[in-house]
Amino acid sequence: MKKIAVTAASGQLGSEIVKAAIDEVGAENVVGLARTPAKAESLGVEIRPGDYASRRDLERSLQGIDAVLLVSGMDAPDKRIPLHRNVIQAAKDAGVKRIVYTSIQGAEQHTAFSPVVQSNRQTEEDVRNSGLEWVIGRNGIYIEPDVEYIETYKERGEIANCAGEGLCGYTTRGELAAAYARMLTEPKHNGETYNLHGEAITQAALADYLNQAFGTDLKYREMSVAEYRDERVGELGEFLGTIIAGIYEGIRNGACNNESHFEKAAGRPHQSWQDYFRPATDG
Repeated sequence: MKKIAVTAASGQLGSEIVKAAIDEVGAENVVGLARTPAKAESLGVEIRPGDYASRRDLERSLQGIDAVLLVSGMDAPDKRIPLHRNVIQAAKDAGVKRIVYTSIQGAEQHTAFSPVVQSNRQTEEDVRNSGLEWVIGRNGIYIEPDVEYIETYKERGEIANCAGEGLCGYTTRGELAAAYARMLTEPKHNGETYNLHGEAITQAALADYLNQAFGTDLKYREMSVAEYRDERVGELGEFLGTIIAGIYEGIRNGACNNESHFEKAAGRPHQSWQDYFRPATDG
């Protein structure tokens, strides 16, 4: 049986992908890589060092691995590209046959989020030119943060941002994990770039789903990009606040309303938002 490695295994997405990969090939054939291995020990698989800044450690940790999942790093755009290249080169030097990369959807120009998207596009190009078998997923926007923010939404009585009537292809980490586990293990995905998300919905529709799930009466209020940026910067600081505003500006401009290839990647349709929000209603 071929061995799979998942980077950033201690993170929210990486840990979900480890669990999904276990379901596909068994725990004995899954290796987690983590910058701080102790943080991933609870996953029930072998954990090896996986700091993107240490190519030497990465090469050692990727020995005996057939396919590696590269989870996009969280550093500033100019730092992420060389860190991702470390993983790609280490994989080549260790004899890995296939690399799968978790990229993103979003506006490639004209928003504060665009430099992040551009850095992902560069890594996509590096993956395609690596000489390895490759598959790329472009993740939709996580819907979990909106659910986790429900108490704040309740206090405010609204969802307010600058997305306007833009449609957003949301997804969940669990659904992404199911797709990536297949992309890691099935050769038919080689050379494919997939948009990974469910049904695209507006912010008003999101408010409706939250209302159904939590018994709230949230309304959606549209803000200008400048207003929303100022509000986010005030709460989250200059860097993160500006990035978040850029994401929603991209939604406003249609950058997150793309054709979904989720079913092709995962072998089944993406979970519907009706089903996703139903457990909250039932519980």
